[in-house]
Amino acid sequence: MLTSIRRLLTIIALAGMVMVSCGPEPRYHKKRSIEGRITLSGAFALYPMTTLWAEEFRKLYPEVEIDITAGGSGKGITDVLSGMVDLAMVSRDISAEEEAKGAWKIGVVMDAVVPIISSAHPLADSLLNKGLTPRQLQQIFVKQSLTQWNEIFSVPSSEMMINVYTRSDACGAAEMWAKFLHSRQEMLAGVGVYGDPGITIAVKNDPLAIGYNNLIFAYDLKTKRPFSGIKILPIDLNENGRIDVAENFYEHLDSLQHAIQDGRYPSPPARMLYFVSKGKPKARAVHEFLKWVLTEGQHYVLASGYVPLPNDQRLTELSKVRLIIKPLHRHKAKDSLNH
Repeated sequence: MLTSIRRLLTIIALAGMVMVSCGPEPRYHKKRSIEGRITLSGAFALYPMTTLWAEEFRKLYPEVEIDITAGGSGKGITDVLSGMVDLAMVSRDISAEEEAKGAWKIGVVMDAVVPIISSAHPLADSLLNKGLTPRQLQQIFVKQSLTQWNEIFSVPSSEMMINVYTRSDACGAAEMWAKFLHSRQEMLAGVGVYGDPGITIAVKNDPLAIGYNNLIFAYDLKTKRPFSGIKILPIDLNENGRIDVAENFYEHLDSLQHAIQDGRYPSPPARMLYFVSKGKPKARAVHEFLKWVLTEGQHYVLASGYVPLPNDQRLTELSKVRLIIKPLHRHKAKDSLNH
């Protein structure tokens, strides 16, 4: 699934690179040549976007090698803090403990986690029309006090057990979903499944399932609609027992992206995605890659199923990179004088 998504991202992004933002757009100025190697690991949520960014960046700088591995935010943080990779892909907040160990973050894009059910769910129509409230989702995923689907709508039928699926790996999706439910990942109930693709497959094949996924593993980027076999479960945010017009933005990916941008879809489970290094990165190739991602790289974001950073946020993140580069320039100048 990861390979097919990566190919589709390239096709869609090249067909039309659109960006929604306000104010002057930051620009990238290409350097004559850059060499080096950049290694990244971490969040499944950021893997497809990072892969596309890497492919496009290498068109400018073919002498730069970029190696990317998906394995969850937790693995990315472990790898970067141990010095195994240059950058971690992280889809959650950075903890104070991680910052104390040297974690340095830069926001690169936004996305969200959404609840999903099987298209074959016997109560699919009712669930799509009425949704579930945050309190009901908490009762299912955390408190485990709501265990039967027929209890939700008082359906006179035999028992319909709610089969809950959660992530088995330390990941940003689970952490943000738990945070939305006022909990922690380790407190989420359900059968543990590894990775976003695993959750999609498990829910698709179980008519009584409920799970959660990152946007790009919930929506087909070609049709901009949910993947075949799953439905996005609307959240009844105002808890009035129905999905109002203002809450009805799940059928098409474009609608949900706009809802994330304007705040109608709450944060969490909407969130910022980060690149994280151990201390401020020192390699020139990494600097240029980060600058490019925050400028030209943002052109690929919407078409790829993510939400671009607002320009003021991009400028803030860019300032972090530029503050790193200036001291490096001074060190290089000093070294040349000494020689």
